[in-house]
Amino acid sequence: MKNFKIIICLFIFSVISVLSIYSSSFLLSSEYSYIHIKQIIWYIISFLVLFIIYKQKKEFFYKYSFYLYIIGIILLILVLFFGVETNGARSWFVIKGFSIEPSEFMKVFLIIYLSTTLDKYKNIKHNFKNEFIVILKTLFIILIPSILTFLQPDTGIVLFYLIIYIFMLFIYGIKYHWYIISFFIIGISLFIFIYFFLNFKNSFINIFGTDFFYRMDRLFQWKNKTGMQLSNALNSIGTSYLYGNKIGKIPIYYPEPHTDFIFTSFASTFGFIFEIFLIIVIVYFDISIIKIALDKSIRNKIFISGVISIILYGQIQNIGMNIGLLPITGITLPFISYGGSSLISYMSLIGFVLNINKK
Repeated sequence: MKNFKIIICLFIFSVISVLSIYSSSFLLSSEYSYIHIKQIIWYIISFLVLFIIYKQKKEFFYKYSFYLYIIGIILLILVLFFGVETNGARSWFVIKGFSIEPSEFMKVFLIIYLSTTLDKYKNIKHNFKNEFIVILKTLFIILIPSILTFLQPDTGIVLFYLIIYIFMLFIYGIKYHWYIISFFIIGISLFIFIYFFLNFKNSFINIFGTDFFYRMDRLFQWKNKTGMQLSNALNSIGTSYLYGNKIGKIPIYYPEPHTDFIFTSFASTFGFIFEIFLIIVIVYFDISIIKIALDKSIRNKIFISGVISIILYGQIQNIGMNIGLLPITGITLPFISYGGSSLISYMSLIGFVLNINKK
């Protein structure tokens, strides 16, 4: 029954996604006129992938998790040399008009491989030495794709990798003092990094490049509530009232209306009532996934914790940045934003969750 409820939520997401992307296409150039058709194709492919994964024995994926991880690493290396550069990032392979982003699939491979690795240490004695060994081994697993993805550069996906790692270690049962140590180290590193950014901007650009400098600058624009993208997004949502401006009649332009700011496109098109409806469906969907994890083995719990961590982070970050509560980081809204790689990766993970829950 839980599986059926999750499938219904996915169908609702698909309808909302296609309609919102179609509405946002009126803000874009003519080359984006048919992106809603592409999204329909991606959804058909994604549901097929979900069904194939659902029908497989879950042990198959755990058994070959290391090889999946290696495939992901190879793809991340290849995209640095043969990928197509878009918006300053070399993150995509383009095949006959369709873009494929390896870093999105790396999230799937990481979750499977990390859950398999942590399961091997489920019976160890939780002392300082043993936990330190587990942290070092799993940190190495995360570090390689993080460095390769950062070189593209795509800091947004790197954040996903780190969130997967933190959540899965937490469910594994690592002692709390490791989190205290980590937050202390991260806090000091961030302070030094931000101080360097604010006081040595020319040197910062020389080391990290103009694109990364621009990403950092956007964070400070959010802090000061400035920037055209955020201002126009908030104004667009504000004009929607209860029932919205209708499809194709979004009143104000803002960049990336079909990806990063898809929630704004949806809110502006359909209004406050449908905003609440979408949030209710999202919450119901997330709770249904969490409930599946409650009565499963430790390996499956760890796996589902990785899945729900990136879904929750994507939802909170995207909606939060669309309404000015969180910094603009280029994170898309799971299952709603335009993009085939993102959609297929999320649907693959849901297929695995349904597989875990099937009788």
